[in-house]
Amino acid sequence: MGSPEDEPDRLGDEGPQHQVTLASYWMGKYPVTQAEYEAVMGENPSHFKADHHPVESLLWDEVMEFCRRLSTLKGTTYRLPSEAEWEYACRAGTTTPFSFGCRITQELANYNHYYGKPGNPQVPRNQTTPVDQFQPNAFGLHDMHGNVWEWCLDQWHDNYQGAPTDGRAWLEQGDSPRRVLRGGAWYSRPQYCRSASRNMLHLPRYRNNGLGFRVIGELP
Repeated sequence: MGSPEDEPDRLGDEGPQHQVTLASYWMGKYPVTQAEYEAVMGENPSHFKADHHPVESLLWDEVMEFCRRLSTLKGTTYRLPSEAEWEYACRAGTTTPFSFGCRITQELANYNHYYGKPGNPQVPRNQTTPVDQFQPNAFGLHDMHGNVWEWCLDQWHDNYQGAPTDGRAWLEQGDSPRRVLRGGAWYSRPQYCRSASRNMLHLPRYRNNGLGFRVIGELP
């Protein structure tokens, strides 16, 4: 887990690299879509309205309530992933900056490819895209890079010194009002969509059209 010190665009909060052992789990093939969210919650707060796009513009409490209701409906525990579970799923066995290699392109993910490139003939998308628009990684998971930031359970820590090695969410001795975000969004620079890139935000009191989530189903 984490990035090597020579990875381009690496930041200090991505290290030190360390070994983690995970229990088995199921992870959603896509970020939760607007149709899925509305089926459980009866409403859709998203800014970019489309059933097959990821749900966004959610408050943290709404994400937690979705997981609670889905767990009740299905009789299985559904929750946000830990940061370790998220990165393992994103990498899908790779050690490169992205699960598809060393470079990201507009054909591979939805991100802000236009940033810092005056005269770029490609037109920025400027919004979310359908969750199955791009090819999945080797684990069959779509949109692990870009489209919407994905919430993790963990409190924010400035690096991995003292991080758990068993894959659980790190909920002690961190910045408890801030939680980890992973994967980048439609408006993110390429470097923030890397497998090891980390971000955080105060538990939201406002709606952001680049914040979504993906759920884990715990195995019996």
